[in-house]
Amino acid sequence: MFGRHPRHGRGTIGRMTVAFVLGGGGVRGAVHVGMLQALLEAGIRPDLVVGTSIGAINGAAVAAEPELPVVDRLVEAWSSSVANEVYGEPWYRQLGRLARSRTHLYDPAALRRVIAGTLGAHTTFEDLRVPLAVVAASIERASEHWFDTGPLVDAVLASASVPGALPPTEIGGEHFVDGGMVNSIPLGEAVRRGATTVYVLQVGRVEEPLTAPTRPADVARVSFEIARRHRYFRELDEARQTATVHVLPSGGALPGDERLGAFRRLDSTHRRIAQSLASAREYLASPAHDDAERAP
Repeated sequence: MFGRHPRHGRGTIGRMTVAFVLGGGGVRGAVHVGMLQALLEAGIRPDLVVGTSIGAINGAAVAAEPELPVVDRLVEAWSSSVANEVYGEPWYRQLGRLARSRTHLYDPAALRRVIAGTLGAHTTFEDLRVPLAVVAASIERASEHWFDTGPLVDAVLASASVPGALPPTEIGGEHFVDGGMVNSIPLGEAVRRGATTVYVLQVGRVEEPLTAPTRPADVARVSFEIARRHRYFRELDEARQTATVHVLPSGGALPGDERLGAFRRLDSTHRRIAQSLASAREYLASPAHDDAERAP
């Protein structure tokens, strides 16, 4: 299905230079599609792709096909009726599943179908044209786990298994949940794997200022954002000591972005992609991009 790349353990990854890092972010993950289009139009292609959660799904697609046609495939995937099933069940079915499982609202089979339909049900990491690494959170080890070899669909599903929404994904007797719990924008991993130029495809949350909470609902949101962002900002500072890092702009948030559901609000998908495409094109054509490339 896809051209093969040489087996890529940590010992060989140092040959790589350009990395695409795709962060998590649920419904906002559609911005990745516009950013990818802008990068590929500009002739920028990755030697390595690193992803978390929805970024693992989009990242796996571009690792399989690092050419412009992948944009159409991703738009189709984001807009499909199958994608709408992921978080589109009626509320009474959600409550029924929660009552039975006591842990989650949605059926992971729908997300598995989206991933398999986009990537191929039997694809492995070794089948991809570009090396890919995706992160998930191990429950038993309470730590991040990186997948970069073997079956692809299970690993990507594990990285996107949002706690409470979906059950943990079991692989080899170990249970994994969403990679965003431990590494929401895995910039540091790309540098550790040898990247010297990194394009960060983030969904926009890190662009938004945080303020002290004034309502009960704000307490959880602000606390979660601090937990998400502190590692990224530290890794950003560290990465800039050894690599050129480009953080692509998202184009801004849309109303309702804080709601759970990576695929449900399909009415906003095309607008989100268009915004991020315009913003990424502007950045790539700007002096800021050129100056960063020339910096020692």
